[in-house]
Amino acid sequence: MADITEGSATDARNEIVIIGTAHVSEKSVAEVREAIEQTRPDIVAVELCQRRYLALTGQERDEDIKISELLSGGKIYLVLVQWLLAYIQRQIGSEMGVKPGSEMLAAIDAARAVNARVALVDRDISITIQRFWSAMSIWEKMKMLWSLVVAALGFGKEDLDVDSVTDSDVVSQLMEEFRRIAPSAARALVDERDAYIARNLYELSRYGKVLAVVGAGHREGIMRYLSDPSGIPDTRIFETPPEKGLSLGKVFGVAVTLLIIATFAYILVAGYSSGVVLLAFGIWFLVTGGLAALGVVAARGHPLSILTAFMIAWMTTLNPLVAAGWFAGMVEAWKRKPTMGDVKRLASAESMGEMMENRFFRVVLVAALANLGATLGTFIGIYIIWHRMGLIDPHAILSHII
Repeated sequence: MADITEGSATDARNEIVIIGTAHVSEKSVAEVREAIEQTRPDIVAVELCQRRYLALTGQERDEDIKISELLSGGKIYLVLVQWLLAYIQRQIGSEMGVKPGSEMLAAIDAARAVNARVALVDRDISITIQRFWSAMSIWEKMKMLWSLVVAALGFGKEDLDVDSVTDSDVVSQLMEEFRRIAPSAARALVDERDAYIARNLYELSRYGKVLAVVGAGHREGIMRYLSDPSGIPDTRIFETPPEKGLSLGKVFGVAVTLLIIATFAYILVAGYSSGVVLLAFGIWFLVTGGLAALGVVAARGHPLSILTAFMIAWMTTLNPLVAAGWFAGMVEAWKRKPTMGDVKRLASAESMGEMMENRFFRVVLVAALANLGATLGTFIGIYIIWHRMGLIDPHAILSHII
């Protein structure tokens, strides 16, 4: 059993020392170097996975861009969330004069200087993001995306003393705020990784004294697990993407599709004239297509992508398995031809304007905003049709609300 005191855990074999850092703080970089020089551990464990390590050290592998896979199955939103998180962190790091991940690179360099082994103890970033996104409800996803977009655009920005983020009280407040916005996602992004890292650290302690460099937000959770290693869950369940079952999102998509079909079925069965039927279809075509196209315009998409979104949206809203953004994004990719160079340049973009000039980012944004526009058009279109047919009275609804 580990006994943790002031950031360290000791069992009958070897000691585990935990250093909590801010990922964009020069102070943390200095503290990491000093701790390793003074402690002289046998193993330095860093909060990185293989993929993030290769990216930090400029060794990421070139892979073909599979646009069709990226645009299907909701992966596009995973990419947007990951990019927005990285972009916000880079912006903070730019203000502080420190590149995100500098303390991890400093830990690796300092480990080599004292002849210590380096261990990567975090879960693969792609699995973390997939589990993070899948864990959220639709409402949590909307709140998270909105918060990230607002932060990326710089609105509502407050001065932040990054050095204070390593203080336990401040970290607790930050974690509580995150859990308030997206409690389900906090489990995947924080709690699961706490257990995963704690398990790896405990196993490494068999081979020598371990010094772990982790984000301050993980320190408390990891220490709690190491204080009683028997309570660390089987982390193998955290190492795979979530199973694709019948999610709430899929149920919602099917329900919306059935609502649309029921609306048009009612128009036909109720004996409305062919003119009313055509009017209902026209409303549906124009509203869903118009808002999907407007999303592509907002993303500064190619005219052909705008036209594709406009023409195809009405059909995709009737099928929960396809989306307007998939088609618009494929057309955008065909016209812009993004490359792996665009992906790499996007990772180092310093401003939203620079990101907007990136061909790969433009493809992703076109697809995302086309989907968003078509989704909004679905609800607005149904509302307008019901109102025109006298099935709903907006004034009566407002009077009940007010």
